[in-house]
Amino acid sequence: MKKLLLVTLLLVPFLMASAQKNTPQSYIDQFKEDAIRIMHETGVPASIVLGVAMHESGCGNSALAKNLNNQFGVKGGSRIVYYNKHNKKVNTAYKKYGSVYDSFEDFARIMTERQEFSGLSDKFTHFDYQGWAHGIQKHGYAHDRRWSKYVLGIINKYHLYLFDEKPANQDQLAQNN
Repeated sequence: MKKLLLVTLLLVPFLMASAQKNTPQSYIDQFKEDAIRIMHETGVPASIVLGVAMHESGCGNSALAKNLNNQFGVKGGSRIVYYNKHNKKVNTAYKKYGSVYDSFEDFARIMTERQEFSGLSDKFTHFDYQGWAHGIQKHGYAHDRRWSKYVLGIINKYHLYLFDEKPANQDQLAQNN
């Protein structure tokens, strides 16, 4: 009986913690380094990676994010089966990733390699998050005309642009040109 009580006392906090939802700040804290790494590898701003992921996945709380590590609602080439929180079988066309980082990496690949988005990396620097957000929307990423407004709202509210590492002298360079 004492063993059962001890196991229960140890498991309850763990189960409660795993059932908790991510907050915007916990999501940022957990994945900002991944977004910065993706930015350095691809040129896609860290603020865009995080802002779009937060918007599309509800800060990692959506069913796709939890069950498939899919932070962006990317569809895959084959059907995936998973079991939801009610142990119900779900058959979906969305892509499954091994990790959140893999999902971030695929989003950046889509932004830099797919024909409709590939020109964005030539047009915008990694610290022009506003240009990226408007460009992504303009080139058909989302059907909602307010999509970029939502993403920019998240970026500005949580100061995600600070992860884009804008050079200190960039404003001076712009004034001189």
